[in-house]
Amino acid sequence: MEAQASVKVSSPNKERRAGVDYALVDINKTVLGLLQSVKAADSFKGFGGGRGPAPNLPLGVGDIVQVSIFESQSGGLFVPSDAGSRPGNYVTLPNQTIGKDGAIMVPYAGRIPVAGRSVESVQNDIQKRLQNRAIEPQVIVSKVTTRSAQVAVLGDVNGATKIELNEGGDRILDLISQAGGLSTPGLETYVTLQRGNRTATILYDDLTKTPSENIFAQPGDTIIVNRERRTYLAFGASGTNGRFDFEDARLTLGEALGKAGGLLDARANPEQVLLYRRVNRELLARLGVDVRRFVDTEIPVIFRADMRDPATMFVAQQLPMQDKDIIFVTNADSIELLKFLDLVNSVTSTASGASSDVITTRDAIRKF
Repeated sequence: MEAQASVKVSSPNKERRAGVDYALVDINKTVLGLLQSVKAADSFKGFGGGRGPAPNLPLGVGDIVQVSIFESQSGGLFVPSDAGSRPGNYVTLPNQTIGKDGAIMVPYAGRIPVAGRSVESVQNDIQKRLQNRAIEPQVIVSKVTTRSAQVAVLGDVNGATKIELNEGGDRILDLISQAGGLSTPGLETYVTLQRGNRTATILYDDLTKTPSENIFAQPGDTIIVNRERRTYLAFGASGTNGRFDFEDARLTLGEALGKAGGLLDARANPEQVLLYRRVNRELLARLGVDVRRFVDTEIPVIFRADMRDPATMFVAQQLPMQDKDIIFVTNADSIELLKFLDLVNSVTSTASGASSDVITTRDAIRKF
């Protein structure tokens, strides 16, 4: 069965109208398939680093390094020919912090630029500068502190901190774990990755269930963990009206109606259960709606479910709810008639004359 979609435009000129254009779409199997395929707009996969080896961690400003220089025999530039016992023919220079100019100082080799370079590259550079001075020099550069390769983990974790990345690679979940883990329910927690001028946010539950989203962190990243209470509203002829927490990672329309007390037998119209939601313009076009009359990217949509149809019951049990959805269960026509009769009765039971009754009833109906 194809999706049936109709568009209704409210008029801002009529009295007591909000003036918001919206689309009306009947829920069926086709609509269910499209709504189930909707994924979060943001993704960490666009940052790269999901597969393959861990990213290289070059030296950077603020890192503390240690340089050891070996010579093949004593009596050279760095290893004197003395009679004392030595652990080996090498000398270890004092630890150095890579300065703002991105360089360190090595005696007889001069100022060596190191920021942005690998350890192996720096070692080879120092060896070349010393090869005509020292005896077959060999150089080892070691990282003591990697301040330039740190990631900040903030927000709703048990221990917000800055973490030094290691050469083996640290993924997003690794860093959240090192920060003490979540201090909030995972199904209501979002993880935001800030890298340079780019930002992406995904649900923590999606991060744990989608390995490709658990990418390697890079130096300078900021990870923000934030709880956002996921709720929906239920109004009309449902058992209970108000705001409800999801309490589940995947809540469906059928389950949401159940949490709200279901449909009241004496009041509800099962053919008119409405779900209010803003939908992406592209998705709405795929549902068969003419979107040319709409201006915004996100368009207000009312999804209508006929709960008298057994097939719709199955669809409702699979239709995923979204944060801030609104469910409205309309009243049955008989209830509206009773309201009208009660209104008329309240008017005609007064002591005013018949002509006054007619005028008052007419005005009351218009308001109704």
